[in-house]
Amino acid sequence: MNTEQRPGLLHVERLPITHPDAQLLVEAVQEEYVVRYGGRDESPIDPRDFEDPLGRFFVGYLDGLPVATGAWRRSSVRALGVEVTAEIKRMYVVPAAQRRGLARQVLAHLEATAADAGIEALVLETGIAQPEAIALYESSGYVPIPGFGHYRDSDLSRCFGRVLELQG
Repeated sequence: MNTEQRPGLLHVERLPITHPDAQLLVEAVQEEYVVRYGGRDESPIDPRDFEDPLGRFFVGYLDGLPVATGAWRRSSVRALGVEVTAEIKRMYVVPAAQRRGLARQVLAHLEATAADAGIEALVLETGIAQPEAIALYESSGYVPIPGFGHYRDSDLSRCFGRVLELQG
């Protein structure tokens, strides 16, 4: 984890999803879903899913301001020939901080922390109204996997996964 705070660099902190900065960004991503899809994400979220040993929630700060978020939670989804998976949730960068590579940094942080926790692959669900997210995942080595989750039967949903290099 990046523990040093330097101007212009993303500083990532592990926080509970109930932390005010986390809640601010979760609400912002929900507002983005309303714009893109006409409604909020209705997939069930239990805050305990992002606590040890089930998962982790992170907020990225730029110059002291919360600008990015990302999380993973252990999953029952079996994909890519592995048994131990986690699902990426709430990847988001505020519009004012987009196009600086911050989402890629958050994704790399999620991958590293998940691998450190023994996760063999990450899976995720996104939608066709988020082409920049799909491009990020594909350019980061994620491949299409069968649909899963709350929106598995939606024509708007796309699911991806990537096997991680285990640490240690």
